[in-house]
Amino acid sequence: MGRNTMEAMDFFRMTEGRWRSQRVTHHLAMRRTELGELQINATVLPADAPKVAAICAMHDIDAATAIGGIDINWQGFMAWDADKGQGGATVMVLVPDQENAKSGLLLREKGYAETSPVVGRYLVDDQDGLVLSTEYETMSSVERFSFLSSTLRFRTSTVLGLSNTASFCVETLIPDGEEDMPPAQALPSNLPACSYSALGW
Repeated sequence: MGRNTMEAMDFFRMTEGRWRSQRVTHHLAMRRTELGELQINATVLPADAPKVAAICAMHDIDAATAIGGIDINWQGFMAWDADKGQGGATVMVLVPDQENAKSGLLLREKGYAETSPVVGRYLVDDQDGLVLSTEYETMSSVERFSFLSSTLRFRTSTVLGLSNTASFCVETLIPDGEEDMPPAQALPSNLPACSYSALGW
C-alpha cells in the first residue's frame, strides 16, 4: 500500500468477511493482562442502505452526506467463563469532512466504551492507518486499525476514564469454506480471564 493512499471506506471494504481476533488487554489500574479470542463478522453497507439512513436519522445527520458504513457482529469467549461467552452487534457510518475525505464523523449505533449511540471522529493517517476517536461522558477511546495484507490486520485501542485499558489485537481473515471458531468449551481452560464488555467491534 502506498503512503496515505487509503480512505476510510477502503478499510470497511477490506474488513468485510469473517475474522478471527486474538486479543491482549492490559488493565492499567489493576496491572493485569488478559487474553481472549473472538470472531468478527462484517458486511459493508453502501451509502443508500436503509441501515445507513437509520443511523443518520438517529444522530440527526443528513443521510445524503454519508458515504457508507459497516454492519458488524461478534462473538467472543472468556476463558474464565467460557461456557457463556459474549457477543454483540453494531453499525458504523462515515460522514466525511467537506474539505478532507480522509477525516470526518463516525456515527455509531453503539459506542466502544459505552453501549449508547455516539458520534466520534475518524482519520486516515499518514501511515494508512484508520484512527477512530470518541469522547464519552465518563471516558474516551482511541482505536487504530492497520492492514499488513488483505488477510492480516492489527488493531490497538485505549480507553481512558473510569476504565483505563490498552488492547492489542491480531486479526486474520477466515477463508471461505473454513468453519467458524470452535465453541467456548473447546478453548484452553488455563487462559487468563478476558472480558469483552467494552468491545466496539
